[in-house]
Amino acid sequence: MTDTAPEGYRPCVGLALFNAEGLVFVGRRADKTKREHVAPGHAWQMPQGGIDAGETPLEAARRELAEETSVTSVELLAEAPGWLAYDLPVDIGKEAWKGRWRGQAQKWFAFRLVGPEDEIDVLTPAGGHKAEFDAWRWARLDETPELIIPFKREVYRQVAKHFAPFAGDTR
Repeated sequence: MTDTAPEGYRPCVGLALFNAEGLVFVGRRADKTKREHVAPGHAWQMPQGGIDAGETPLEAARRELAEETSVTSVELLAEAPGWLAYDLPVDIGKEAWKGRWRGQAQKWFAFRLVGPEDEIDVLTPAGGHKAEFDAWRWARLDETPELIIPFKREVYRQVAKHFAPFAGDTR
């Protein structure tokens, strides 16, 4: 397994944040104007984001989680094997990234929230970052593929399969 994303894909991370009931955090995208983020009826997703230069995927995962949800009180549960990639529809790729990337390759991590739920703040995230989400809720992991924009669906199916062991009540 390599820490280098496949050629032509933007290197990113994805995060499955589980609560004690085995449900996963999903946020509703705040900017509904970008076609690479949302489609009608598909504005919910798990946190994700790019890997900065000099940053490991795990460091990026912890940073993105804090920037998008304000959550830092987590326990690492697992890392999905390999990179999970999706292609952007060509017209959206030209619009979103000027054709630089054909899609995104993501390293996915599962975390358990170990702090209080009120640590979650998507409207005024940590560090003064722009809000990625305007609402959030807990969802069943196996329902997330139906919530996400359709071209990311297969990645979410793989994530649901890899992290299924954490989708049960741990209380």
